[in-house]
Amino acid sequence: MLLHTCCAPCSIAVIDELKNQYDLTVFFYNPNIFPEDEYLKRKAEVVRVCAEWGVPMIDMDYEWEKWNEGVKGLESEPEGGKRCVACFAIRLRRTAEYARDNGFDFFCTTLTSGRNKKAEIINPIGIELGREFGVDFFESDWKTGGRQEKSRLLVDKRGIYRQNYCGCQYSRKINKDKLKK
Repeated sequence: MLLHTCCAPCSIAVIDELKNQYDLTVFFYNPNIFPEDEYLKRKAEVVRVCAEWGVPMIDMDYEWEKWNEGVKGLESEPEGGKRCVACFAIRLRRTAEYARDNGFDFFCTTLTSGRNKKAEIINPIGIELGREFGVDFFESDWKTGGRQEKSRLLVDKRGIYRQNYCGCQYSRKINKDKLKK
């Protein structure tokens, strides 16, 4: 199974669950994260979790310019709107492509772990891309079954960096504006 991860807080409980059930490989592809130093912080925490548990990890390139081109024209969309849907599709497309090219039976994502991320939006994207690339998408809503609480405990116990915005420059600005109020 190839598991796309967005960050350690969203993925730690999922990795913990799946590592004992599947031949799991973590896939870090998040060109949306801005600025690059934030990207590096988040990646370092995923690397740390994978190293601690002996889970293989694929570290993809930071392709911010490519991502920015992929959401062009959607800059004014609200958080959770069409820009976010395009962002999910960009990341899941690359995951499905990698899964196909490297012989994985399944792929999935931790994106549905985020409290503001809707499984009913993300899972259909994964299913469609799975059909396109010929790799089954493992559908889940990782917020359920006590996983959010487990994630919080694991993050706190390990002192894992927890970001305060989703990742892109637009969500960062929205968060900064909220903090000013």
